[in-house]
Amino acid sequence: MSDGPAAAAPPPPVSARLHRFEIALIAAILVADQITKALVRAHIPLHDSITVVAGWLHLTHVRNTGAAFGFLNAVDFPYKQAVVALAATAALIGIAFYAARVSSHERIARIGLAMILAGAVGNLIDRLWLGSVVDFVDVVFGSWHFWAFNVADSAITLGVIAMMIDMIGLGRHVSTTS
Repeated sequence: MSDGPAAAAPPPPVSARLHRFEIALIAAILVADQITKALVRAHIPLHDSITVVAGWLHLTHVRNTGAAFGFLNAVDFPYKQAVVALAATAALIGIAFYAARVSSHERIARIGLAMILAGAVGNLIDRLWLGSVVDFVDVVFGSWHFWAFNVADSAITLGVIAMMIDMIGLGRHVSTTS
């Protein structure tokens, strides 16, 4: 028997909390990405569009058989699906190796890398399962028409922005001595 109330367990170290947050972030992005793509496949026929905000935002079901921003989408060559999936897998492995080397003190970079990894995995799932990536967010601004994208692409973009913020040092506290 103990003589007093049990001592509360100390909180986990910051690095453990950050790692749990990164895993939860990756899982949330993957779930959101796959659910939205499934909804698009189920409810919007290929190449059809639903207007969300007239003249600005549409949900348009398109498939990207190429790489980022439609690169190689219009090009056809033998084993294209395998080559693009292999290149995406190699990039994903490279990102994972880099992420493993980033210090837990570099929180913005780690969160950015988690977002990039989640987006890369989300699009790789499509490539392996469907042979193409489902894109559906279709933005138009005047005569400018951006490539259609998805939740995974958004996560990758936001992750790259976070990495750039980390690289230029925003959010870091630098101590100065006189």
